[in-house]
Amino acid sequence: MDNVNLLEDQPIAWTPTQDVTTRARLTAFMKQVGVSTWDELYEFSIRDVERFTEEVLKFLDIRFDPPYDKLLDTSNGIEMPTWLTGAGLNITTMCLDRWVAEQGGQPALIWEGEDGSSITLSYTQLLTNVTFCSEKLCGLGIRKGDAVGIHLPMIPETIVALLAINRIGAIAVPVFSGYGIDAVTSRMEAVGAKALFTCYGTQRRGKPVDMLTVAARAVANVASIESVLIVDDGNSGAPFSTDGEARTHRRDEARRYEHLRNDMFGGRKIAFWSVGREPISTCEITAAETTSAEDPLIILYTSGTTGKPKGIAHTHASFPIKAAQDMAFGTDVGKGTRISWYTDIGWMMGPWLIYGALINGATICVYDGAPDFPSPERMWDFCAKHKVEVLGISPTLVRALSNCGDDLPQKHDLSSLNAFASTGEPWNPAPWWWLFEKVGDSKLPIINYSGGTEIAGGILMGNPLLPIKPCSFPAPCLGMDVDILDEEGKSVGPGKVGELVIRKPWIGMARGFWQEKERYLDTYWRRFKNIWVHGDWAMRDKDGHWFILGRSDDTLKVAGKRVGPAEVESILVSHPAVTEAAVIGVPDEAKGTTMVAFCVLSEPPAVAGGLATELKQLVAREMGKPLAPSKIHFISALPKTRNAKVMRRVIRAAYLGEDPGDLSSLEDPKTVDEISHLRA
Repeated sequence: MDNVNLLEDQPIAWTPTQDVTTRARLTAFMKQVGVSTWDELYEFSIRDVERFTEEVLKFLDIRFDPPYDKLLDTSNGIEMPTWLTGAGLNITTMCLDRWVAEQGGQPALIWEGEDGSSITLSYTQLLTNVTFCSEKLCGLGIRKGDAVGIHLPMIPETIVALLAINRIGAIAVPVFSGYGIDAVTSRMEAVGAKALFTCYGTQRRGKPVDMLTVAARAVANVASIESVLIVDDGNSGAPFSTDGEARTHRRDEARRYEHLRNDMFGGRKIAFWSVGREPISTCEITAAETTSAEDPLIILYTSGTTGKPKGIAHTHASFPIKAAQDMAFGTDVGKGTRISWYTDIGWMMGPWLIYGALINGATICVYDGAPDFPSPERMWDFCAKHKVEVLGISPTLVRALSNCGDDLPQKHDLSSLNAFASTGEPWNPAPWWWLFEKVGDSKLPIINYSGGTEIAGGILMGNPLLPIKPCSFPAPCLGMDVDILDEEGKSVGPGKVGELVIRKPWIGMARGFWQEKERYLDTYWRRFKNIWVHGDWAMRDKDGHWFILGRSDDTLKVAGKRVGPAEVESILVSHPAVTEAAVIGVPDEAKGTTMVAFCVLSEPPAVAGGLATELKQLVAREMGKPLAPSKIHFISALPKTRNAKVMRRVIRAAYLGEDPGDLSSLEDPKTVDEISHLRA
């Protein structure tokens, strides 16, 4: 990673106008704490973490009953601090109850399915459905502290289920909707799940996807599961409606119930449930279960770069508050703002979107389906139809859409958009500029966001007050005392690459791995004393902008030089024929390690005979001949997770004929087979 000029040389692309800075929620927060510049605000946020956190809680109007005795106690070390001693908080009251009187009729959720159907729920309707679902859970014997799995696509019931579980003090365990049997089984077993939400299925690209069979076979493997709640989208709302048509449906439902209970789920208790096309309105709102601010709220499993998945434990006061803080300060979301993020409930950005938007009094806009079906303009149509103001979109998706024509976004009224946002992987300059210029008309910021499930949000993030360079982060998130260290643990200067670290605790930090304390400490805390090592290579340029250069465990050492795959991949995708690229290291007698690149082309059938040579020469010009890939393979698709992370460890293992390990998080496992056939 000695050559990072491709990123460093990028100019300032966006500078906030006076109107943007004046209306920004971040400006209001600066006035609250009595500072006049970003630099003063950031320095305050890391100098006194406790006071800063108090100000955030005040700004977000988080109410504790009873109040906390002490906000932060690090007497046992910063690795496992004690937060909010004595405080009472059920976060669903901050997401829902407090808004009903003030803005009960405002949309809390706007959902659209791949088939074009849509549902809108106001804050009042969402709370009503959450209350009703909570009662269903209690009726099945689910109690405070029980773990409940969520195996659902991004439909309205998913949001309701998450909040209903939390409302009764139970622990939500979302899993990726595309997981197979083993992946669902292992996660439910690890937490001792007592119940599971699932559905008959969903659709992708117009084709049905069976989810019920996966759920049934997983449940059969998990002895702790006593109940299954099935979203009945075939007869939406029928179990809980009172009209004549619904009564007719109940007879069919009774027969279906017995079949599922006896044949598919081994006699376990079954309940059918749906928010329906006409949300229920007869349920009396009941109080949320009394919970501590530090009671467990959610366990989020990461796919993991290596090894088995990690169950990240979060509380009522950790993940939701950090999510709401980053959303308010980074993407300028407040009351009534319409924010959308293309994600899944099993990835952290799903719960992040739900908690963050509702705590801020905003509107969640959710699309469930393939983002380019039935045409590549689907996302732009969705944004125009629902007047989306903040759109979260991955670099991988932008790369794909940018090859479908500049005219597609321009056919839609995107005047409601105020900002784009992205996370999950590093950007390459070409797709970044396409989104900025062709979709945002060079007027909208792209808020880059990097952190993780363990962070409950971001380490680095753009915001409405700071100028933005392509592919960069203008600053760390507030409250994150961030640095870049070399191999000896010393801070590095501008232009130097090192490990991204955090020096002080923050309220959103993981409360450990679920029942794996030592693994948690080994993963993040034991390389440098009292310092969180995140596992990303990072760099600051001379202007103070930050860049993420990929995972540090992906780093290669070629001919004695350290190389980050993202550097080489950025060069490869700068070629107009290449839409995506992944680079791995393989053993080499002469160099120790040599690079092999896998490229996806804009026109896969038309691979020119000399293209591989041309791409090698392109990398050699930018980085030097010793760092050019030894081989370049052209493939139809890269192995990626549903949230668009390229799985280099899987690519390397498949190419070398090694065990690729857990493939449960892959969007399409068949991509691995294509790479296996290229094995030398």
